[in-house]
Amino acid sequence: MSWQQQQQESQGVVLTGYHSNAEPLPKSGLYAPSCASVPDNQATLPSHRTGNDTVQQSENTQHGDRYGPATFTSSTKISTDLSPLHHPSSAACPRSQLSSSPKPGSSPRHSPNSRPKPRPRCQRYNSQDSLDEMQMDDYWKEVENITRSGGGAGRGEGGGEGEVQEDEQQKIPEEGEQEEAWLAEAGLARLFDDSLSADQEQEEDSAVFLSTLTRTQAAAVQRRLTSLQQTLRRRNRQHVPDVRDIFRPPEKNEEPSKPPSKGGSENGQKDVTSAEIDTEMNVEIAFSEQALTYRDNHQSFSTSSGSPDDKLPNFKLLRDKTGQTRIGDLSPLDMKKVHRLVLVEMTALFDTAGIDLKAHKPIRVKTKESGLFGVPLATLLDQDQKRASGTKVPFILQRLISHIEEEGLDTEGLLRIPGVAARVKLLSQELESSFYDGTFPWQHLKQHDAASLLKQFIRELPHPLLTVEYLSAFIAVNKLPTKKQQLQALHLLVLLLPEANRDTLKALVEFFQRVIDHQVKNKMTLNNVCVVMAPNIFMFKGFRSKVTEQQEFSMATSTTNIVRLLIRYQNLLWTIPKFIVTQVRQQNMESQRKQNKERAVRKLLKKITIDKPPDKAIFEENSKGFIRVQAPQFSKVSMVVQLTEHLQAADVLTRFLSQDSSVAVKREDLCLYEIGGNIKERCLDGETYMKDLFQLNPNAEWVIKAAQR
Repeated sequence: MSWQQQQQESQGVVLTGYHSNAEPLPKSGLYAPSCASVPDNQATLPSHRTGNDTVQQSENTQHGDRYGPATFTSSTKISTDLSPLHHPSSAACPRSQLSSSPKPGSSPRHSPNSRPKPRPRCQRYNSQDSLDEMQMDDYWKEVENITRSGGGAGRGEGGGEGEVQEDEQQKIPEEGEQEEAWLAEAGLARLFDDSLSADQEQEEDSAVFLSTLTRTQAAAVQRRLTSLQQTLRRRNRQHVPDVRDIFRPPEKNEEPSKPPSKGGSENGQKDVTSAEIDTEMNVEIAFSEQALTYRDNHQSFSTSSGSPDDKLPNFKLLRDKTGQTRIGDLSPLDMKKVHRLVLVEMTALFDTAGIDLKAHKPIRVKTKESGLFGVPLATLLDQDQKRASGTKVPFILQRLISHIEEEGLDTEGLLRIPGVAARVKLLSQELESSFYDGTFPWQHLKQHDAASLLKQFIRELPHPLLTVEYLSAFIAVNKLPTKKQQLQALHLLVLLLPEANRDTLKALVEFFQRVIDHQVKNKMTLNNVCVVMAPNIFMFKGFRSKVTEQQEFSMATSTTNIVRLLIRYQNLLWTIPKFIVTQVRQQNMESQRKQNKERAVRKLLKKITIDKPPDKAIFEENSKGFIRVQAPQFSKVSMVVQLTEHLQAADVLTRFLSQDSSVAVKREDLCLYEIGGNIKERCLDGETYMKDLFQLNPNAEWVIKAAQR
């Protein structure tokens, strides 16, 4: 029978009655791997009870998985503004064609004003591993839940009742503004602003910074500076130095300089060829340099085939004998250098792949100055730190997570099944009034309601958790050609986030992983969690009113993939790559060389070292393979330790504790610090080999104290 005959014999679906949204949304079926065999005009419209409408399938339908065109009649208002969805791609297949044998309970996406549109050819979204096989129905159900609860205005709709903040949060920068902002954030404002050139210290700082860049990083700076110069010339503004005066072009047969790397080739870099194992994350070589080698070896970009579902590649960091550096291990001064280098490196990585990042400029919005929901992270942390200094994650988020875990992570559909909307609204109001005085009745809070409150907290932040500035860069990660490059870009973007956002994101993804660890009972796999959480993380206030349907469809799998990578590889993301730390060391050494030329600084250094052992004694200890470890916070002030091939930082701490039994600090709260020399301060990883680190930084001091993370 032809599909036209089936269409004539089948009847539509009818909207009847009214049902509360108190009942949980049922599970949806998996997408079919291909939709080529389904005719364009034959949409799959499964029946579903959702919101205020009941969708009923006609009994005359002859095929359980094929339906004729939908005909809607209703005496009630349809509560969602989503049009019939199709596969999220610029050339994707209609979503209705992707359902494989839809069950009663899968939800059609419709709008009373929707009109039939030409349907694009079916094509797999090329930035995903196997997201076609994921239950993306849950993503769109979550979008409906958010819209229904007032948490995200639909297209053409205003914000919720009593809304404090404005919808508009981002502004497209004018010509040249983006380059100016980028150079300023990289600490290179003096390159285009003559008024800053009188500051000798800043000029020297810029020179030191530029001298440590790799060829791809330098090229990224050159591109922005050249673009800005052209813009300023068009505006007839003040003269800016020519880019060729800042970056001397290499002589013939001269290779651009690169940071030295141990065990590298002639030019200081290890060979980054196909010999490198694909699942090994090499953090000694700049990611953009690795991407350049990949591009040279693969002229046409194509996304790596990867593994389906939860079975993503098992990426591992190559262990480094000088130790892994985690976020929080470095001093604020060195972290400022890290931020500048990471910004340039992230831009260079995208440049290498030919991806032009269009950063949005945040504008000021009206926000609440106190409370819990809809309050800026910085404000929340300020009010929480007055109660407990050192707080890094808002109390309300910590308490919601701990409550969900205390009640048990085995609840089926945790995070996916929404709480009762009316009850969640009342609970959020009660939390606002009674959270800090300790009178909120936590014992009566149900799991699904608590999970809904947690999601509400995330999406109602006045600015996106991933920030307005970097949100588009996070989404653009999917355009990079391999999973490894996508992970490297995410690694850099996490380092660029403000501290409050980064710490909050870390707490969330760690919680998501604990939910996934109980998937046998709660039925929440990695894919289930990421499709539900992606809309809450990426849909900030006013988002849906500012994007087209096609953009929203494209973002569905894009944002889901980002959340998937954040959860799956979280142990790698909160570390600082060694090549960045190496560049920080180089900058510190360059700065010290300039400082040591001045007599005043030398005199100051002599005064500082009066109470320390004479330089001669230290030199003799070091030359014989010993280091002196100091512990000024404890009764045992110092001890001498002999360096051996296998001595690690953890061994030094163990030896110290065995000799000083009066230490009241827990073993896990102690850290051996590397201070001075070519680093300001660094908390050492327990697996750091001391002899190797000593050779890298022979002028450092070694101090045991309580960790300051």
